[in-house]
Amino acid sequence: MKNKNLNIIITIISIVIPVAVAILFVLPQPNVQVGFDVKVMPFFHAVLNSATAVLLLASLFFIKNGRKTAHKWANLTAVGLSVIFLLSYVTYHFLTESTKFGDMDHNGVVDAAEITAIGGVRYVYYFLLLTHIVLAVVIVPLVLFTLLRGFQSDWPKHRRIARITWPIWFYVAITGVVVYMMISPYYA
Repeated sequence: MKNKNLNIIITIISIVIPVAVAILFVLPQPNVQVGFDVKVMPFFHAVLNSATAVLLLASLFFIKNGRKTAHKWANLTAVGLSVIFLLSYVTYHFLTESTKFGDMDHNGVVDAAEITAIGGVRYVYYFLLLTHIVLAVVIVPLVLFTLLRGFQSDWPKHRRIARITWPIWFYVAITGVVVYMMISPYYA
């Protein structure tokens, strides 16, 4: 398949994923029994993000030490975990209402007393959440184009885009874990 065709496919994927995720937040949640407690899924997502961050560190170590095959497999595994994360994340948000940061009584409303109780930490949470979400959208095409250049053995372009992709992807993985840890007390 020609590079131009792959660029189009990557562009389409990069648009479809965030649009599909955004739609989930406006659709009504179905009354579906899935056979397990979906409340475990955010923890699972944090584990996937943690593993991805470790794999990205390993990938960086491997390439800095000339271990190209290990670098390749660390990145492919990180991509695989990211795909599992995305599918699980979409499933979770399809099946449940969003948790509100600071909702101490789990009633779906963060009232003035709860806002006062959580104080300024909510600004930190919302900053991390916002940057995590925006960069999670940005990282999809970056990862796909970085992989494409690697599979095409276009090492100058692969290295150039990887220098942008790696820190953003690592930030998204790490902030995914931090955001989970910050909101986990508010899961009902």
